[in-house]
Amino acid sequence: MAAVETRVCETDGCSSEAKLQCPTCIKLGIQGSYFCSQECFKGSWATHKLLHKKAKDEKAKREVSSWTLEGDINTDPWAGYRYTGKLRPHYPLMPTRPVPSYIQRPDYADHPLGMSESEQALKGTSQIKLLSSEDIEGMRLVCRLAREVLDIAAGMIKPGVTTEEIDHAVHLACIARNCYPSPLNYYNFPKSCCTSVNEVICHGIPDRRPLQEGDIVNVDITLYRNGYHGDLNETFFVGDVDEGARKLVQTTYECLMQAIDAGLPSWVPSGTAVC
Repeated sequence: MAAVETRVCETDGCSSEAKLQCPTCIKLGIQGSYFCSQECFKGSWATHKLLHKKAKDEKAKREVSSWTLEGDINTDPWAGYRYTGKLRPHYPLMPTRPVPSYIQRPDYADHPLGMSESEQALKGTSQIKLLSSEDIEGMRLVCRLAREVLDIAAGMIKPGVTTEEIDHAVHLACIARNCYPSPLNYYNFPKSCCTSVNEVICHGIPDRRPLQEGDIVNVDITLYRNGYHGDLNETFFVGDVDEGARKLVQTTYECLMQAIDAGLPSWVPSGTAVC
């Protein structure tokens, strides 16, 4: 008689023998998903259901690829969605870029759902960590490196360049500085930076759409090094932009500067570099 494989409940902290399998996972072809009881299954539902979403999204991407003509870069993966403006995603995307094994990675980098356990542990707390002098130096270093990478991205912005090309340069620049590109795989985000064009508010996914004369584009860069994330962003003009776009960016910049002045300790003179 063949040996019967013993399975362990997949609920965190439970090591009981599992005999129940999620029916939705069976339909979606997801391997595993065994639980010892309905109680454990219900207790894991908040995170487990994300596996279903990921599987459905991947299936949709495969279906998109099956009917996309070679060379067609204007495929909308969310057909029927009511957009707020004229901008549309240009899919399919290039494959996710690898990060060398010698680069230190945040805890979500290799998580199948891109979840950060350290972040989850802090949810609900109102305590703000006070940084030591060593912490502050670590933050200053990674923020300086992030500024260098953002400057590289800024130098590429012109009509005809795609945001995926900018993302590629950002990815390589992060690796060259022994840093992990923080957006990559954070809750399965597929790219190494965020590029938000025109009406996209934030966290836009770089794709194959070429930048056009008159666009504005925000590039959001975050690097991870030695346990610290350095995060900054900036909005750029693509060629000549209209007065409305120019006023929006200028007003936003002025608000940022006033907020920084208001947030600085009283002993730091306005305009003084703090990193």
